[in-house]
Amino acid sequence: MTRHVDVLIIGAGLSGIGMACHLTRQQTGRSYAILERRTSIGGTWDLFRYPGIRSDSDMFTFGYDFRPWHGTKVLAEGPWIRDYIEQTAVEYGITEHIRFGRRATTARWSSATAMWTVEAIDEQTGETEIYTCNFLVGCTGYYDYDNGYRPRFPGEENFGGQIVHPQHWPEGLDYSGKRVVVIGSGATAITLLPAMSDKAAHVTMLQRSPTYATTLPADDPMAVGMKLAKVPAKIIYRIGRIRNIALQRMIYQLSRSNPKAVKKVLLGAVRMQVGANVDMRHFTPTYNPWDQRLCMVPNGDFFKVVRNGKASIVTDHIETFTENGIRLVSGEEIPADLVVSATGLTLQMLGGMSLEVDGEPVVVRDRVFYKGALLDGVPNAMVVFGYINASWTLKADLAAEYFCRVLNHMKANGLTRVEAVARDSDRSPHSIMGSSLTAGYVQRGDAAMVRQGTNGPWWMAHNYYHDRKLLREDVIDEGILTFSAAEGASTPTSPLEGSRTA
Repeated sequence: MTRHVDVLIIGAGLSGIGMACHLTRQQTGRSYAILERRTSIGGTWDLFRYPGIRSDSDMFTFGYDFRPWHGTKVLAEGPWIRDYIEQTAVEYGITEHIRFGRRATTARWSSATAMWTVEAIDEQTGETEIYTCNFLVGCTGYYDYDNGYRPRFPGEENFGGQIVHPQHWPEGLDYSGKRVVVIGSGATAITLLPAMSDKAAHVTMLQRSPTYATTLPADDPMAVGMKLAKVPAKIIYRIGRIRNIALQRMIYQLSRSNPKAVKKVLLGAVRMQVGANVDMRHFTPTYNPWDQRLCMVPNGDFFKVVRNGKASIVTDHIETFTENGIRLVSGEEIPADLVVSATGLTLQMLGGMSLEVDGEPVVVRDRVFYKGALLDGVPNAMVVFGYINASWTLKADLAAEYFCRVLNHMKANGLTRVEAVARDSDRSPHSIMGSSLTAGYVQRGDAAMVRQGTNGPWWMAHNYYHDRKLLREDVIDEGILTFSAAEGASTPTSPLEGSRTA
């Protein structure tokens, strides 16, 4: 049986649930369904289960614009975020629209019918299901859920302990009393170090190069004070959100315009926390602030465990694994019972789903985004892609609002097809992750990413204030988008039940 909806959303994580909420909130009148490969809501926050997992952005901006985050924690733990997403879905009646355990494999657009045909595999039965829709929305994030980046270490076959990757954390893994080595220096490694040090005999973070990290309060002092004063939660959330959006932008702009000054401030703060007995070379990156994401450390927990000796940092390169640990190029050997390869992500667009337009494969790497939302040369399709220098959800909310504006414009004018087509000169050689970001996963994944635009609506500014005007206020039909009413377009007669929005 072919299942038909107006809008088919791929992914029931933060972006997918947000998109579905906006379809209802903005009264698009469109039916929708969500295909989710996992068996529960949450996406990233359902997948990752390693110790201490938490957001790397503050919750005032990481939460949805339309649904306040009521906690006072600046960075929230993974299970709390998963619950927040799930409660949002329940509040807006979205759960009944989700088809769990479905992996979308191929989406084909037909201009003759003005529809998408999507093939999805029911991973429990192995059967292929067919869905059709008028509009396709990708909300799968940008990395491969099946494969984290896990390099092959020299001599690892000789190691007598266990090697795990945070993306595939074994359930019930007991590291009590064990000597743990965490390979990596990004947000995951910085989270794991204090989270594991309470049970492990000792935790060593082995890094090739340091990352910038800064301390912030575990609980937002303003939110705590306003909550004690019985200020309504919506007002606390709105004030905190406005403040933090401005702070994020200010810090990023200062880092780009005056990196030496920002570097001095960041390293000075680290020195105060780790004390005089810790070698600062372990905390001094070779790049400028915000060439890679800045890691947030609530209440300085990462620095505390280094200062009190429960954890340590080694900056070196691996020569080989041995039976009892890791020998470094310097000749030092780190003893280990458990090694955690916090070595990053593998980038992937659309969850690995392939696209075709009238029989021609779409090479995502050759495309650009129109206003950071619509994929050029691909009709009736958008992809949610959040910020790389601020909270993902800020952009996801704006993109969803914009998509609903487009849908309502088309409905009011009797239009069935929309497409943005870029010129060759509108595409740069760089990906939307930015040419200045030097993180390993960004460099490795360049071939999988959409290109950055060179001008106008094709250029992704990664700037909330810029995008707020572009997506919320600018006219829909500015002369670049092409709209049409397809003649003779058919609609299947087997819609998914209970899928209509208000």
